[in-house]
Amino acid sequence: MSDAYICLDLTAHIQVPENGILSRTLQNDDQSKVILFGFAPGQELSAHTAPFPATLYFVSGDASLKLGEDQMEAGPGTFAYMKPGLEHGIQARTEVVMLLTMIK
Repeated sequence: MSDAYICLDLTAHIQVPENGILSRTLQNDDQSKVILFGFAPGQELSAHTAPFPATLYFVSGDASLKLGEDQMEAGPGTFAYMKPGLEHGIQARTEVVMLLTMIK
């Protein structure tokens, strides 16, 4: 494997806990940070903001996603782009695997 790229099967690199949220940093440098999350059913990241633009990609599972004033459902394949300072939160309805990319 080269240090010029990362190529992973996301579902093979996270084990969703029975209770709680597990996160694993896959990449971190001066330009971006990529974190893989595993949520147990019912777990929540309460509404918060971040100083960087970011993307969310839902690999598997079903969740409720808060983006600003909007509440929506997120399932496998859901992608969201967030501008800096946007309030957002996630509540897992089932086991959820989600990829967060922060653009520094």
